[in-house]
Amino acid sequence: MKKWLYAAGLGLALAASASVQAADKIAVVNIASIFQQLPQRATVAAQLENEFKGRAADLQAQEKDLQSKMQRLQRDGSTMKASDRSRMEKDVMAQREDFSAKAQAFEQDNRRRQAEERNKILSRIQDAVKTVASKQGYDIVIDTNAVAYAGASQDITADVLKQVK
Repeated sequence: MKKWLYAAGLGLALAASASVQAADKIAVVNIASIFQQLPQRATVAAQLENEFKGRAADLQAQEKDLQSKMQRLQRDGSTMKASDRSRMEKDVMAQREDFSAKAQAFEQDNRRRQAEERNKILSRIQDAVKTVASKQGYDIVIDTNAVAYAGASQDITADVLKQVK
């Protein structure tokens, strides 16, 4: 019985020391900070702006035209013939619906492309995190936003940023 208690105590001691060793292999990384500091982010933003510049200009011109027609209808509507006013109201309504559909499609396309590019950058960051963690022997890497406290010695953000750049 004494040997059995001794073996159980030894097993608990080994298990405790194994968990302490595992704790040494945990690192933290600030993904949001890396994302904000990447020069590629600004490049991608400029690229997307150029990609959607033409459509945005067309929408602005269409909106300006629609507003001028609506103002003219309000200003001159009471003095117009009923048939002219009716035709202009129908034209304004059709143009408003067309503008609304185009604006909604533009927003969806813009959001989709931004998400695609953001996901590409985040994928590169994730690959860099894996590379740095494996080089430095970390088993677990947690985002700093999910941790209440972590010592500076376990923070690999700078190393990951160097890897991504």
